[in-house]
Amino acid sequence: MTDLAPHELRVLVAVDEERSFTAAAARLDTTQSAVSHAVRACERKLGAVLFERGRHGARPTEAGARAVGYARRILRLLAVMGPEVRDAVAGAGAAGPVTGTLRIAAFRSAAAHLLPPVLARLAAEHPGLTPHVRIVRELGRGTAGEVADGRADLGLATLDAGGPPPVPGLVAVRLYRESYALAHPQDHPEPRRLPLVDWAENCDSYTRDWWQRQDWLPPATVEAEDDTVALSLVAQGLGMAVMPRTALLGAPPGLAVTDLGPRPPSRFVGYVTTPELAGTPGVRALIRELRELPLPAGLSAAQSSTL
Repeated sequence: MTDLAPHELRVLVAVDEERSFTAAAARLDTTQSAVSHAVRACERKLGAVLFERGRHGARPTEAGARAVGYARRILRLLAVMGPEVRDAVAGAGAAGPVTGTLRIAAFRSAAAHLLPPVLARLAAEHPGLTPHVRIVRELGRGTAGEVADGRADLGLATLDAGGPPPVPGLVAVRLYRESYALAHPQDHPEPRRLPLVDWAENCDSYTRDWWQRQDWLPPATVEAEDDTVALSLVAQGLGMAVMPRTALLGAPPGLAVTDLGPRPPSRFVGYVTTPELAGTPGVRALIRELRELPLPAGLSAAQSSTL
């Protein structure tokens, strides 16, 4: 197989994001026929159809989605190669200031309560490093999928207690363990008798066994799309919710938090990145700050364990 050239990788990414050969051509300042030729060349080299063409534009096949993910990751490495080489020539090395962009994907509660102090210290240490943070719902492939598909350099992700990384091929390291707790209206005499409010990202894979043993937990009567909405409903007296501790940080007035007993359900939160990007200065600097993060109450440090 002949290797794909960088311009072919850029064409694959543009077609995937624009969902149109014509729009991709405009974005790349070239012609539609040149884009079509480049896609056909990629398909020939890879031995697979990468895009389905039709009235609704161009959509990636399963093989195409995988190819685009690799294309983004390779283009990202090409982008960081120049600055890293120049830093090495200048003698900055790993201990010097880091410059460039750093793309981070995080689920909402981690982005709201854990990232700000980390990014503040990072900015003080490396003022030339510009973080770009994207909030990603922790559903399906979640933040790990953003990293695997080349849209983020590092993702803050929920991790299974002992299983493999959320997406194969990534480096996954646990940072802390957080327990779940019961959120309910303040001063309610019997909070466990309230209706259950649930939310879409409540990571039931980590709580399923515990949940099935709780005969006091009814089926959810309300399911919110966002944890802040679920907590607002609870604070207004509309129900109770079982939530991870990170989501409970900065809880609204009128809401109380009660432990779920001596053995509550819990989950790990950590970071995921690619093996190639794990060694780049920007990602290394971010990982150092994440590991030094003082943990709020209800969160306990996890032994660093690469999955």
